[in-house]
Amino acid sequence: MSEATDIAVVGAGAAGLMAALQAGRAGGGRVVALDGAARLGAKIRISGGGRCNVTHDVVTEADFHGATPPAIRKVLRQFDVADTVAFFEAEGVELKREEAGKLFPVTERAGTVLDALVEAAEDAGVELRHPYRVERITPTTGGFVLAGPEGRLEARRVILATGGRSVPTTGSDGAGYEIARSLGHTLTEPIVPALVPLRLPEGHPLTALSGISAPVVLEVRAGSGKRLTSVEGAMLLTHFGLSGPAVLDVSRHWILAHAGDEGTRLHVCWLPGEDEPSVDARLRTLGGMQVLFWMRERFPSRLASVLLELAGVDPQVRGDALTRTARRSLVSTLAAMALPVLGSRGWAYAEVTAGGVPLRETRLETLASRVCPGLHLCGEVLDVDGRIGGFNFQWAWASGTSAGRAAARGRARPASR
Repeated sequence: MSEATDIAVVGAGAAGLMAALQAGRAGGGRVVALDGAARLGAKIRISGGGRCNVTHDVVTEADFHGATPPAIRKVLRQFDVADTVAFFEAEGVELKREEAGKLFPVTERAGTVLDALVEAAEDAGVELRHPYRVERITPTTGGFVLAGPEGRLEARRVILATGGRSVPTTGSDGAGYEIARSLGHTLTEPIVPALVPLRLPEGHPLTALSGISAPVVLEVRAGSGKRLTSVEGAMLLTHFGLSGPAVLDVSRHWILAHAGDEGTRLHVCWLPGEDEPSVDARLRTLGGMQVLFWMRERFPSRLASVLLELAGVDPQVRGDALTRTARRSLVSTLAAMALPVLGSRGWAYAEVTAGGVPLRETRLETLASRVCPGLHLCGEVLDVDGRIGGFNFQWAWASGTSAGRAAARGRARPASR
């Protein structure tokens, strides 16, 4: 005879833990959270360089992609930044503001955040089981049967919080997508890595500058030349290519555009706030100044030399000796240089997933499935991904809370223990 519970939460990452503890607090009866990973919360532990960027001080629907802004806003409003800060402070986790709004625990330890979530879940009566991998979920007249290597579990309601495909070694291997599909949901196409570094060809001059960071504007352009997206921020040069906040934020846009148009290009303006006409005007005023000297006033020395190399300009040439061809080449390099991106570093290095179950297939007030009664979905399994800076965690806290509380309200009669 199968064991029975009122609510089964499949996936005990950020969204799953929040959903489980909120369901427990809301009187959801018996709540069991299941996770296939041997070590609980691995993704939380490695986030933010091991510090966990819990949220951002200002979060709006404009910080996310995937679903429509009004739909995302409706979910975010149910558990906002103030609610997140209050929740963690009540659990003994004080947060501090850093770097233009990022909120981290004052302990500088991601483990502090995970411990607080686990303790809150246990205090709410949630049973945490791991490793416990769910491979199939079958609807029944009274709810669902969850099955996997560890056995069978009957549940009146299920919260699917299995995550996406990013960092599969933590347990986010995409298996939840197939479970959602088996229960009647569709998936967006394609599903791709997001917040992921990008690769340049081996031996490209920029790869010799590993460790250098510079403020830039990155722009995704279609093969037709149409400008699709632009992102401003820091770009970090690495031995494999490109990383840093601006690159991570633009990565999803380049990957998705390139999937449908192989002519898609990524361009960089090395002088934010400038464009080709303004850079050209500046170069015309150099007079007897060496171009290299002017470049070194604006860039790290090694980067200045490589940019001149890429432009094919003699670093010793004076401004008044620049030929029209050389000036145009340098202007193009500095204001709209095309980066020969080969692709991303893949799922192993992606912080989140772009794509998933369309948010329109849920009821936004509860994140209850529109196609499978008794099922709720939250977190990264849904087609919502945010930019870097704590936004994806805020989506986890908000969507997890919405699903957990709603599942508790919607449960039928208590299951026997």
